[in-house]
Amino acid sequence: MIIGVPKEVKDHEFRVSLTPDGARALCAAGHAVWVEPSAGNGSGFSDDEYRAAGARLAASKEQVFREAELIVKVKEPLLSEVPFFRPGQTLFAYLHLAALPDLTKALIEAKITAIAYETTEGPGRSVPMLTPMSEIAGRMAVQVGAHFLERHSGGRGILLGGVPGVAPGRVVVLGSGVVGSSAVRIAAGMGAAVTVFGTDLDQLRRLDESYKGRIVTLASNQAWIEREVEQADLVIGAVLVRGARAPVLVSRTVVSRMKRGAVIVDVAVDQGGCVETTKPTTHSDPVHAVDGVLHYGVANMPGIVPHTSTLALTNATLPYIVRLVSAGVERAIRSDPGLAQGVNVANGRVTCKAVADAHGLRVEPLA
Repeated sequence: MIIGVPKEVKDHEFRVSLTPDGARALCAAGHAVWVEPSAGNGSGFSDDEYRAAGARLAASKEQVFREAELIVKVKEPLLSEVPFFRPGQTLFAYLHLAALPDLTKALIEAKITAIAYETTEGPGRSVPMLTPMSEIAGRMAVQVGAHFLERHSGGRGILLGGVPGVAPGRVVVLGSGVVGSSAVRIAAGMGAAVTVFGTDLDQLRRLDESYKGRIVTLASNQAWIEREVEQADLVIGAVLVRGARAPVLVSRTVVSRMKRGAVIVDVAVDQGGCVETTKPTTHSDPVHAVDGVLHYGVANMPGIVPHTSTLALTNATLPYIVRLVSAGVERAIRSDPGLAQGVNVANGRVTCKAVADAHGLRVEPLA
């Protein structure tokens, strides 16, 4: 099979979907890999390394799409990239289509098969390709929040860990899954006063046992969420409903009652965000203020730590890429129910119920 690796074009997206070592493994198995020039530069991988691995360097992005049967990306294509697709091609990437009606429509019209990393399931309904980026985003959320709490960045001038004689900053984490637990790890490590909400009591028990009373765990309850958010210095949105739009847990009214200069980092922004006032931002212009509260809504947070992120991503995606190219896309999907869960769009129809529900479309499940 012929695999295409285009250069990412989203703002400050420096990751690449395949490392030279991954290309070497695919080429050694008899497949062809076409790479757009400089696609790996941002992650520290040169064109010469891809050539040495056996990959072919294309003359342009257009050639990558023209040659390839399987397009492997990191982030969802921009609308400007969709015309490069041809019917029958397969796209393998993070898609988050529930928050992207225009892209969903464009991929339907392109008549391609679009497989989402974030809805592909592993053993025990795990999400093996979402997990590593969720871990990175969760850890980065506290780092980013601490930066914007600094006065020169527009924040309240809070040091999350405090100092002797001065209370630490208050961090509220909405969600106790991979993103939430990763955020808790960093926030607690910095010495902040941490409260985490979750709907899974087993997750909350594990966190409580791990931190031995150093954090507060609360079952999700709207009144409790509002009370804690209003008193927080930093709120981290870490809610995930697989494939669907994130539920709104923090309303505009609650935001208006928060402390001036508080910070919200809504990691759920790529699924629409769990704070009503969240809107997508970019690394070039990462925050906007509502009622004096800074909102950080960058949907590709791991893109600015690309070397770490690319290696972590490829660890998770390469086994699936090998499966797709070895068995063929259709056979691989039919033989693996977890991979079939990753198919969001196929040949002009929506196959993922959560995406269809988000946009009022008819779902046509895979046979």
